[in-house]
Amino acid sequence: MILRTFGWSFTITGLGLIAAFLYGGVSGFVLVAILAVLEISLSFDNAVVNAKILERMSAFWQKIFLTIGIAIAVFGMRLVFPLAIVSITAQLSPIEAIELAFTDEKAYADQMHDAYPMIAAFGGMFLLMLFLDFVFEERSEKWLPWLERPLARIGKLDQLSVVIAGVALAAISGYFADNPGEVMIAGVLGMVTYILVNGLGELFAEAGEDELEEEGEKSSGPSELAVATGKAAFFLFLYLEVLDASFSFDGVIGAFAISTDPVVILLGLGIGAMYIRSLTVFLVRKGTLHEYVYLEHGAHWAIGALATCMLISIGSHVNEWITGGLGAGLIIAAFVTSVLRNRREGAAEEAGSEDKPLHTTQV
Repeated sequence: MILRTFGWSFTITGLGLIAAFLYGGVSGFVLVAILAVLEISLSFDNAVVNAKILERMSAFWQKIFLTIGIAIAVFGMRLVFPLAIVSITAQLSPIEAIELAFTDEKAYADQMHDAYPMIAAFGGMFLLMLFLDFVFEERSEKWLPWLERPLARIGKLDQLSVVIAGVALAAISGYFADNPGEVMIAGVLGMVTYILVNGLGELFAEAGEDELEEEGEKSSGPSELAVATGKAAFFLFLYLEVLDASFSFDGVIGAFAISTDPVVILLGLGIGAMYIRSLTVFLVRKGTLHEYVYLEHGAHWAIGALATCMLISIGSHVNEWITGGLGAGLIIAAFVTSVLRNRREGAAEEAGSEDKPLHTTQV
């Protein structure tokens, strides 16, 4: 199971590290390894959220996400996206942006850092909306009941997520951003993107479930989640790609603090992205989210922490290891509490079975 799921990741790791050594020697090898660890630590919560969405998709669309999706994630977000940002912000042609990346790495990195407030505003607002929609929804299982219960109660107020996200964006752009207009526009676009893609995904998913109900084919149990096909699966795929892009923003920008070489960044973050995809598949195939019920909660609280760090970083730099540490810490805490919960329930079931009287048959 481990080899089958992580086999491609192990292969890409080996090839990537060999390429890094041939390209940059020992220094390139070490930098690529550090970047891979950074990407995994920053995006671990992404794998949990991806798995929750991926299990709602048909097998065909799961393969699309794991093939075409990984190409978009590795080459699109880790190579093309930085070049596109530099091209737009520096008003350069794509060819000139590529030449800048390989001939003047410092100027290339400076352009990326100058564009960071807009990138952080877009990605931060997208992730903040995702986090708020989760914590404001009533759920049977609560990881932090003392906090999640009142949040779910006030979440009954319609469009509260939009209100809070809008106020946060206004405060950040008005008091902390050097270019408030650009930050405000980018943040609003992040909110609109989330509402549009998430709304369309849910709309077509519900339509697909209605069709199955009419045909009498709807199943029960966890398998009923994997019903999204056609338009529903397509919009879930778009949602996953935008979500993955939002998670990637922090890692891509943070990578420039470690190396400004686009090849080193591509290799390091690409290796990390492969492990996130493999981990997503592992969680789906093992049914881990059903067994460890608080993992989803921990992932969304980690998303909230990441969104907060991204928005704060618009006005003040937040170290990437802090962001990654917060996310990993919340995921680990959610896993540990899930294990303790399962043990308590198992002990309670055993105690209940021992208390039941034995029935004897009288002859």
